This record gives sequence, structure tokens and C-alpha cells, in this order.
Amino acid sequence: MEEFITSNLDRYQWLLDRFTMQPQPKVTPNSDSSLDNLVCARIRPLAEEEVAAGLPASIFIRSREPGTFDAHELRHAVRGKPVLRSSAYTVDRSYGPDISAETIYEDAVQHLVPWVWGGGIGTLFAYGQTGSGKTFTISGIEKLAAKDLLEGNLEGDRKMFISMTEFAGNSAFDLLNGRRAISVLEDAFGNTQLAGALEHEVKAVSEVLAHIEYATKFRLTEATKRNDTSSRSHAVCRIRIEIHDIPGAEDGFLYLVDLAGSEAARDRDTHEPQRMKEAKEINVSLSVLKDCIRGKVEADVLIGTQTKKKPYVPFRQSALTKVLKHVFDPAGTRVCKNVIMACVNPCLLDISASRNTLRYAEMLRVFVPQVKGVKYRSDMPTTWNNEQLREWITANSGSPSVDATVLAPHETGAQLLRLPAPEFETRCMKTPGVIHEQAFAFRQKLWQLHVDSRRSKQKTQVEEDDGPDTVLSHLNKFDRSSSRELDALTQSIPFKDRIRPGMAVSWTPTKEYDMGCSWEELNIALILCPAAAVGPTTQDTMGRRVDAGSASNKMADGKYKRYLCAMVSPAVLPGAFEVSMWRYVVVDVDDMDKEVILEYDSATRFYHLAV
Repeated sequence: MEEFITSNLDRYQWLLDRFTMQPQPKVTPNSDSSLDNLVCARIRPLAEEEVAAGLPASIFIRSREPGTFDAHELRHAVRGKPVLRSSAYTVDRSYGPDISAETIYEDAVQHLVPWVWGGGIGTLFAYGQTGSGKTFTISGIEKLAAKDLLEGNLEGDRKMFISMTEFAGNSAFDLLNGRRAISVLEDAFGNTQLAGALEHEVKAVSEVLAHIEYATKFRLTEATKRNDTSSRSHAVCRIRIEIHDIPGAEDGFLYLVDLAGSEAARDRDTHEPQRMKEAKEINVSLSVLKDCIRGKVEADVLIGTQTKKKPYVPFRQSALTKVLKHVFDPAGTRVCKNVIMACVNPCLLDISASRNTLRYAEMLRVFVPQVKGVKYRSDMPTTWNNEQLREWITANSGSPSVDATVLAPHETGAQLLRLPAPEFETRCMKTPGVIHEQAFAFRQKLWQLHVDSRRSKQKTQVEEDDGPDTVLSHLNKFDRSSSRELDALTQSIPFKDRIRPGMAVSWTPTKEYDMGCSWEELNIALILCPAAAVGPTTQDTMGRRVDAGSASNKMADGKYKRYLCAMVSPAVLPGAFEVSMWRYVVVDVDDMDKEVILEYDSATRFYHLAV
């Protein structure tokens, strides 16, 4: 094949000069997910030995159609002289050999940094033929991402941790621990864990680069026909962002994945059996990865619709995708942004592998037909545009009202629902006077409305048709699902002047109650009665008898000083609480911080914070 190409270079150039481009059909990606799954392709420069051999380029970017590549292959003709076989491939972003790593990072990858800083999951995959520049591309992006995370203008108190792992077939190794073998296990909560892998805290860019350089020394490489130091495994750099200024926030994750080089049959014709086996495992894992990326994007686009059939995502078929389960699992609750970087070798001798790379990249673009005719519904957030969303935020975010221009500067209702919880709450707290409890409760309110809007009309109708003589119909007449005051006029009175049974308050535990009742910074208690009104056998949760006749429990200035309260503790569901009616604490009015509104959810039988 090489002899055929080198002997017909003049013919190739003559055909190339007479090539006429055919316009590609325009396909508009979904606006809600255009940055959630960004597919890019980068052409590396011709190598010095390729230039010295006089080998021309075979992959070109169309200047008038960004994202479109033309691939030209010289083929044998049935009769006569060789012919030119041309193909066009389209991705979201295209980068030529003269484009720097900084430009690529700013254009395609930088948006992942604030996303993971706010508690989201971002993933960059670099793949392509061996020797196409994957490791070079990933290395440059790793440095730039580390600089933005540690030296950028990002707000908030965070800690950053790094780990480097390698996946060869179904085996996993820790590159920061001398390539020690580790196990891919699933814990009791369904989360995939790398048992035995080390994680290092980093506080400076130099520390990140030192870890990456150390890990590179242990990367599995072998000499192949196309590359003397070909990567024979997948390397995953995981950066974990621990969020400290928002209690209970989930960590952000940035995965930078340098995939093993794919190979064509002609690249393996001189390999020994072990190299052939490695090549087979690499190509199988890349195929599984493609199915996982496509399936997850299709599943995310269908969120909020009435479609019952969900795409199948085979993330358990490969060790790499099993580790990234929370990225690909359709049942997961976290939204992930993916960037796929296809690295292309432009040399004419490698046109077959380059065409396969571009075809693979084009297949990763997922387009779901836009649903037309969706009408606005006040009870369905996925139908709201930005203006309607801002109106709802202003009217329903509590007091003080959250600044809608900060919380949703351009998002629609569907896009705001996809925002990571820490980022949502951080934006809310930028409004003066808005505290974390209000931001958390407001997000819960939005999601409760979203979940209720997806319930079937039939079920809602059955509940509404409950007869007038049933217990449920009588309860529905009195809305006591919340601890808030029934009389709106009394809400303006300071809560310490209107303490009543059933009021929920946050309080600061004293030394006699050395325990937490909920979050690290939020302890909730439900007021039952004045401590001076209890019976003679009442004991608190520490086993101490509550003395109703104690001077500290009696009235002062016509007001009770201490109250018997029920403890409120976290439930099994995130953001949910249980009221422990038989676990008592005695709370002094001076230790009460503020009133907390709790709402009861009959479906889960738990309580939630409300605005």
C-alpha cells in the first residue's frame, strides 16, 4: 500500500487540485445540550520524517464550513489510473495544525472549570490513532486547567485533590503509587470505588505538574509500527474539588482521559500475539465508550419528557466506563458535561485510520428532534423560557427575593434544573441577605414543582376525585403540611415573640448537648411546650430529668425562658429530615437563631426545608 501511494504522489496532487467540495447538510444541535456533549477534532502537523519523505496531507478543514473536514484517499481503479475517494465529516469544533493548545482550551475545554468548581462533573476524552498527538494535547490542557483551578478568579472555599490511574484491559493500576494494582469495586450505595488508589491534595500548579510527570513514567507504552512509544492503556487524571463553604455539597470532578491509541489492521501485521491482544482490547473498550457517550446524551435529552423507553448505556462492559459510572449511568442524578477531542494524523499514508477517527467522532454527535408546539405551563419548569423563569424566581424565592438576573442570567427552566446544586446555591447567596438555608430550600421547591409536573394526569385526577366524606378530603381543607404560620400578618413579628408549639427553629447547642441534629452548621428542633409545663418523669435525650420547677424554666417578664423540643435529624434521602418525637432537648430562647420552615412530604414521609 505504501509503495502504491509513494509511486502515485503526482497523480494524487493532480486529483486534489481538481477536487470540488460538496456542501454538507446543516444540522442544528439542541440548544439545551450543545455544550453538554462537545465533539471536536484536531489535526496535528506533519511529522519531520513525513515531510522529509515528501508525503502530503490528506485531511483538510473547510474554511467556510467550520467543523467540517475533507478526507482524501488514493484508491486503485478497476481500470485505468488511480482515483481520489473523498469523504466529508462534521463535528462541533475543528482545529488545524497551527492552532495552539491555549486556543483549543479556551474554546472547547475552559467552560468545564467553573462547572466542576460549582459541583458538576466534567470529562475530556482524547482519542485517535496511535501517534496522532493525544498525549500531547491532554498534557497541555492539564496544565491550563490546573492553572485556572488554583490560580484563577473562581469564588468559594475549595480543596483540590488529584489521582492518576491506568486501565489496561480489565486491570487497573495506580500511577501515583508505583503502578500498584488496584481493584474496581462497587460499594453498598452503588458507587464505583478504586480500592487501593492514592489521592493527593494539591495547592499549587507545580504540585499538579509534578504528579502528572511522575505518573507518566509508569504509563504502559510499547513500540508499534506507527509509534515508538505508543500508549497501550487508558490513563485517567481525576481532579476532585471538595466544596467547604456549602455544607452537604457534593464534590466536583474533572476527568482528563488520555485514551489508548486505536490501530488499523495494517498497523498490527507485524505484532506479536500479546500486542495483538492489547490492540483488540483497546478497540473493544473504545467501542463501548462510544455507545456509553451516545446513550447518556440521549438519556439526558429525554429528561422531562414522557418517553418511557430509555437508551441502553453499557457502562459495565468495560473497566474504564465502569469507573466512570456516575458519568454514564442514566439513573444518576448528576449532569455531566463531556468534551471529546479526536486527534487526527493528516499524513496520506494514514488516511484509513484518520477516516475511522473522524467517522467515530461524527457518530458521537447526538441530535434529538426538537419538540415543537410545547406550550407554557406555570406548573412545568421545563416549558419556561428565561423571562418566565425570572418571573417565577422573583415571586417564589422567599424573603429577601433571590436576584433572578444572577441566578439565571440566560438559562431556561430546563437548563436551571441541570445546574449542579452547589452552583445553584452559590448564585442564590450572591443576593444580599440570602442565607444557605433559604438557597437550599428554594432549590428543593423548584425540584418539587418539576417532579410534581411529571406525575401522570390520571393519578392526579384520582386524588382530586376523592369523595367529600373521606378523611383525606377533610384534611385537604386545612393545609397543615407546613410549619409556617397560618396567619400571614403574624409572620412580620420577630419569631421569639410568637413562639408556639409546632414551630421549627434552628439553634446553637450548648455544652450539655454535645451533638449535631442535622448539617454541620444547622441544628433544628421542633418546639413542643414550655419546659415549665412538663410532667415529673420527663427526661431529655441525654437521660437528664427536666425539672419543671427549676428557676431557669420559669417565666421572666411574662415569657418562658426554655422550651421542651423534639430533635430533628437527617433522613436517608438527601435534604430530608425526620422529627424524633421522643428524643427531647431543652432549648433556651437565647440559643434560638431563627425560625425554620419545614414542609411534610406525604410520598416519602419526610420533612424538607421550605422558603
